[in-house]
Amino acid sequence: MKTRLTALFLTLAAFALAQDASVKPGINDKFLDPKLNVEERTKKFETESREIFHQREKIVAAARLKTGVALADIGAGTGLFTLHFAQAVGAEGKVFAVEIAKNFLEHIKARASKASASNVQTILCTEKSVELPEASIDLAFICDVYHHFEYPQATLATLHKALKPGGELVLIDFKRIPGQTSDFIMGHVRAGQEVFEAEVTDAGFEKVSEVKDLLKENYFVKFRRK
Repeated sequence: MKTRLTALFLTLAAFALAQDASVKPGINDKFLDPKLNVEERTKKFETESREIFHQREKIVAAARLKTGVALADIGAGTGLFTLHFAQAVGAEGKVFAVEIAKNFLEHIKARASKASASNVQTILCTEKSVELPEASIDLAFICDVYHHFEYPQATLATLHKALKPGGELVLIDFKRIPGQTSDFIMGHVRAGQEVFEAEVTDAGFEKVSEVKDLLKENYFVKFRRK
């Protein structure tokens, strides 16, 4: 009995340590900088040479959103997908634009106001939490952002809690293939698809599908909350 309790304690301690350990210290420093230049980032993120921007409408279509659902755009950035989602879920739906950068959120607020997208709500998250209410969303969308999760286990735990039972998670991130992927992505993105998928499934999700013909530089995987 004592041995079992010791093993349980060590397991819980290891889990707590993993949640507190940064997988890539400083990865979000530039976004936490109050002087973050949103205009420069918009030019960088919203360009036809960027695959996810070029394929943005097809990506939204592949998410298969239903009218009236609540969606969280995790790491919404400049709002590249936010307004597309707002239109897709309709007036009865809700889009939470979740961001760690206050400057991005102010930018999204302005874009939503200009577009009369009253179903968009901005959420300031932290390095370890998406800061969403329990069972508040039907789908979480994470596009080219998961590799910026400095504390993936802790963040995924809060995301799992925010999703309704059976809720879905869409993960899009860069393929990381030695000899094919650029040196920048190889250095910037800490791990490949297999590792990221394992982290998500370990957090209480199951992989349900993968869209393979849409993107070349990224993979598109859909999970369901257990």
